[in-house]
Amino acid sequence: MATGNWLVIFTLALAVAVVGTPLMRQVAIHLGVLDRPAARKVHTTPMPLLGGVAIYAAVLVALMLYADRREVVQMAGILVGGTWVAFTGVWDDHTGLRASAKLLAQVVAAGVLLAAGVQVKLPVPGWLNIVLTVTWVVGITNAFNLLDNMDGLSSGVAAVAAAYFLLLAALSGQYLVGAFAAAVLGASLGFWVYNFNPARIFMGDAGSLLLGFLMAVLGIKLRFPTNVPWVTWMVPILVLGVPIFDTTLVVISRLRRGLNPLTTPGKDHLSHRLVQLGWTQREAVLLLYLVGCALGGIAIFVSVATVRAAYAIAAWTALAAGVAFVWLERHASPSPET
Repeated sequence: MATGNWLVIFTLALAVAVVGTPLMRQVAIHLGVLDRPAARKVHTTPMPLLGGVAIYAAVLVALMLYADRREVVQMAGILVGGTWVAFTGVWDDHTGLRASAKLLAQVVAAGVLLAAGVQVKLPVPGWLNIVLTVTWVVGITNAFNLLDNMDGLSSGVAAVAAAYFLLLAALSGQYLVGAFAAAVLGASLGFWVYNFNPARIFMGDAGSLLLGFLMAVLGIKLRFPTNVPWVTWMVPILVLGVPIFDTTLVVISRLRRGLNPLTTPGKDHLSHRLVQLGWTQREAVLLLYLVGCALGGIAIFVSVATVRAAYAIAAWTALAAGVAFVWLERHASPSPET
């Protein structure tokens, strides 16, 4: 019954996004909400923003089919927090916000989740779970915001991650997680149709912040009754490995160059470095989709692994990420002006 409803939720979200995205494109053009070309951007013509509004509408409409009211408070908290970050993104797309204001808005959204009972629940002191919740929500929200730097990248990676969250929810029988994952998957794919290279519209901060927030929530809500928390905490990190790696790469690289990682844009993301190495934009984006799929597969294996096997896999994955990080810094390091 649950999986059948998830299919309906996915289909409705997909349909709303497919229909709503070109409508928002026209609205963005009419209102002049455009992303202008710049030296640190890869597009060469003004691009309509507000695609994130279509993503938001698709998720919201699809979740009207959510029938289980046992978690209505948590669902309301998630939707209120998501609405808040989406509104913040629209405001930033239209008038521009300081990084500190966006960060504060994300902390407020995390506070809404905590008030609704959505939080990390590791076997550690309660105050530490609260800190971990806020850090995770703000970190993943910003990671998707930073990842939105090339046609189809953020929406495609979000779709891959949502698909794995949906599969993991099905394997563990989690209705709320499955419903949200199905809605995000449909909305992301519906928007992706218009956003893949060559893009006809960008999601803007409204979309990237919303997707990041919802991905953070899915990671928090995912539970594994058949395994122990000391293993399963790694699962959402693996599923979201691509945006986490990209953010880590950007932050450390900018700090090494004496730049503020929050306020300094540049072509120093993972996707930009792949292009620098000779890949086309499409090839770079498709490669990162494949990496996301591989990490999702590892996450599924870890979710049922023993403690020893899980940490062995985590160690090898971390080692591979470290090697990739060092290699990229040496062979595809950004030029001083980027």
